[in-house]
Amino acid sequence: MGSFDAEITEDAAAFLADISGGDARKALNAIELGVMSTPRDEDGKIRLTLDVIQDCIQKKAARYDKSGDNHYDTISAFIKSMRGSDPDAAVYYLARMLNAGEDIKFIARRIMICASEDVGNADPNALVVATNASMAVERIGMPEAQIILSQAASYVACAPKSNACITAIESAMKEVEESGNLAIPPHLKDAHYGGAASLGHGVGYKYSHSYPNNYVEQQYLPYELSGKEFYSPSGNGYEVKIREHLSRIKREAKENKDQ
Repeated sequence: MGSFDAEITEDAAAFLADISGGDARKALNAIELGVMSTPRDEDGKIRLTLDVIQDCIQKKAARYDKSGDNHYDTISAFIKSMRGSDPDAAVYYLARMLNAGEDIKFIARRIMICASEDVGNADPNALVVATNASMAVERIGMPEAQIILSQAASYVACAPKSNACITAIESAMKEVEESGNLAIPPHLKDAHYGGAASLGHGVGYKYSHSYPNNYVEQQYLPYELSGKEFYSPSGNGYEVKIREHLSRIKREAKENKDQ
């Protein structure tokens, strides 16, 4: 198109870059149509303005500033819709972001975070789906990436919810900040070097696989935190099984010990 003495305005180029989503064919087709259908100005130049490019690509520029409030409001609504188990709203806000040319990698990252923060072990597959979706959109690009993002967002939205993982790490981080590096129980310390036994390292450690259910009661946390709970599985989804499993192996270990 260089021989046609055409130029494109900055806002038109920015819009075209966003709306094309990495699809060079779409961008080139719009430019070619614009050059071939736009009359020359008085100085003989063909100027591809935002209006021209919008007409050529048959989309209007969304009122969406990717560095402003609209950006943050929309992604916030998107995340809260997934957290709130509303797949319809999640897909709607996804469509708004895609229509405005939002970075698909950014969207995929937010879905991954939501899968861990708001679903967690209530459905461990949510993070698997979200992570695979993130890799897939980078390899495929738009427009097909919108299908993958829709699948991931709707899966996370429909999954059972639990924030037990984020509650656990926040509680543990607070404990570390308040109590510092408390001494690790000696039987848990590394014993794979000469002289370790003389220091009591590894002495008395119970190998869990040598016991029923691959579990044996022993002190894992620092002694000062004995009985402290950080991770408390919710009553939703797979975490019900986690809770039941932990309760069962602890109960049976106590019963075996009392016999």
